[in-house]
Amino acid sequence: MANIKSSKKRAKQAVVRNLRNNSQRSQMRTAVKKVLKALDANDAAGAQEAFKAAQPLLDRFSARGLIHKNKAARHKSRLAARIKAIASAA
Repeated sequence: MANIKSSKKRAKQAVVRNLRNNSQRSQMRTAVKKVLKALDANDAAGAQEAFKAAQPLLDRFSARGLIHKNKAARHKSRLAARIKAIASAA
């Protein structure tokens, strides 16, 4: 346990940040999973709606440094490509 006042404060801040990061990471993963679930069900319209909700989350969390910006771009690109493939096949 920390003894110095500033290190005690840092320890408390780290706990708060970890809780927030875990919550936001979970929120992002859930949004991506909703898109994937709609894609697996061949629901192009549902996947598009879920993607519209997931895209700003990915952008926001990458801007905040929760995930790397390239990881967000990769997720968006792959999901968009799958949605486009299902929409064109239907």
